[in-house]
Amino acid sequence: MVDVLASLSSLADLPGVPAKVAAAREACEQLRWHEALRRRIPEAAAESRVRGAQASAALEGATVPLDLVRDVMRGAAQWPLEPDPVERVARGAVTATAETEHVRGLVSSAPLQALARLHVAAASGLLPSDQLGRPRVDGEPSEELLDLGEAPSASAMRDRLELLVAVMTAGSVVPGLVVAAVAHAEVATLRPFVRGNGVVARAVERALVQGTGLDPTGVVVTEAGHATQGGPAYLGALAAYGTGTPQGLALWIGHCADAVVAGAAQGQQICDAVRAGRLS
Repeated sequence: MVDVLASLSSLADLPGVPAKVAAAREACEQLRWHEALRRRIPEAAAESRVRGAQASAALEGATVPLDLVRDVMRGAAQWPLEPDPVERVARGAVTATAETEHVRGLVSSAPLQALARLHVAAASGLLPSDQLGRPRVDGEPSEELLDLGEAPSASAMRDRLELLVAVMTAGSVVPGLVVAAVAHAEVATLRPFVRGNGVVARAVERALVQGTGLDPTGVVVTEAGHATQGGPAYLGALAAYGTGTPQGLALWIGHCADAVVAGAAQGQQICDAVRAGRLS
């Protein structure tokens, strides 16, 4: 654990990273002072999850209308009884993003439980029930995110999964942005599950950004922050992280910091809409 904390602390000091971390923290602090958040945090946070779910689905190649996502999440609409492949992926993103509200208190205290719950939400309907909520075992490959290279074997993945748990519990001594960024990248590169890894990775980041206190209101739309930079930039930054070089690691953390800044700007738009009554 000491080695993990030392490694994370060193990441926070990489060239360019402190300024990026500071910019993300400042953007979240400015959002926190928005007038709409004095009494209407739940309403704004709910809309953040709506927009985050749509963006997370889009990064999986499943584009669905924002109004549909909003109606499903507030119980005014349902997915078809026999959803097509795009709808199944979008449903997983919506359900996993909704679940972040319930696991934000677990991601730092019971990481494996949080990961299991997020995976059940993300992959129900995509995998057999006996593959939900648990890491891959020998003989179970993951064919996702192949732009990042071949997924580690199940045995190699299990060893690194212990490090991921240590990362997710380090938020009290390492900047929350760094913890969230590294946890996101580790889930995406490890691919601990057969399917649903990208959705789970982004849900983990959202929950950690909130759980570590960077965005206690839950209004920052981190997923949209990634999506606005574009899918190629997102995958490229993840691939840079996978190189393990200081430059690659700094690039990914900076990408996540920029996503938080952009997500906070979208949070400001949400708060403006809440205050004006346009979401009622």
